[in-house]
Amino acid sequence: MTETAQIEGARAEALIAAYDRKVEDGVLRPDAAQRGAMPLFAPLLAHLAAPPVRPGGLRGLWSRKAPPPAPGLYIWGGVGRGKSMLMDLFVAQLPQAQVRRVHFHAFMQEIHAGLHAARQRNVEDALIPVADAITGTLRLLALDEMQITDITDAMIVGRLFERLMGAGVAVVTTSNRVPDDLYKDGLNRALFLPFIAFIKANMVVHELQAETDYRQKRLAGAQVYFSPADATARAAMARIWDELTGHDPGEPLVLRVKGRDVVVPHAHNGVGRARFWDLCGQPLGPGDYLAIAEALRVLMLEEVPYLSATNYNEAKRFVTLVDALYEARVRLIVSAATAPEQLYTEGTGVFEFERTASRLREMQAADWAAA
Repeated sequence: MTETAQIEGARAEALIAAYDRKVEDGVLRPDAAQRGAMPLFAPLLAHLAAPPVRPGGLRGLWSRKAPPPAPGLYIWGGVGRGKSMLMDLFVAQLPQAQVRRVHFHAFMQEIHAGLHAARQRNVEDALIPVADAITGTLRLLALDEMQITDITDAMIVGRLFERLMGAGVAVVTTSNRVPDDLYKDGLNRALFLPFIAFIKANMVVHELQAETDYRQKRLAGAQVYFSPADATARAAMARIWDELTGHDPGEPLVLRVKGRDVVVPHAHNGVGRARFWDLCGQPLGPGDYLAIAEALRVLMLEEVPYLSATNYNEAKRFVTLVDALYEARVRLIVSAATAPEQLYTEGTGVFEFERTASRLREMQAADWAAA
């Protein structure tokens, strides 16, 4: 065994030991697939332990050949399998000064802001200073829940990854999709295919086939619809949020949909939390709600009011949102003014709402999202 292999093996054992301690402490349930994935992070640890090599650095004085890209890891699999947890466990072992962990959508929002600022300065290639600002401060970027739903992101992300990894920034990312399914059926997808090839060539692609959807297991048998939407309901929703997120306050999830921003006020590891008026009081349409359903595995929607002709547009949006979540099998947790069948009892749209009420009832079943 080479010295490099021995070092990586020792680092993998340290990561496995960190996982085992979480199991022993009762924080995690033992899962062979999760434990078996820990050695995949060892090359990233080795990269961080080695002196940084930048293009044009000392090595470049003696060779015209660019250094190989930094290592990358792409973990994909079904929802609630522990992808984000493993990435967080890995990141927790690292010196934080040169590492950043961020949700993919939030990261891309920052990239767009940087591009806009560079263009305001009339920079010819706006991506270069944006990427270089990252490479100047980081050696590892951890991106949670990568998915491409916007043509603008699709055109940017390939060049961005190439420049970051080429400059020595290792990347680890999680996704619900295998690389070949990223931006599936998207506009001008042919232009996106080279990035998929880049992922396959430069990142270890691993499917996490964990035994259990732990997020759904936490909710199995739990109440997920609360009425009326009073102080008791708010307290119950807060307890569920803390259980699903580990007391993390979450941060805004900003989704780019056809050049517009759709915001879920609080999100953490695939769990979102919003008030009815945040999502249904805004001029959103089916595409926006599909993007939300794509980005989240659990949505906590609070303070759904009585619906009638007086808030007909908001009611229509609520119906569209429920349909999108239902079709995507997203777990919906609701606090509302009253029971589903009593939410909309008068005015235009009462008949159509019967299907929504039925779906709200169906979505309360303990095993609904896994069906």
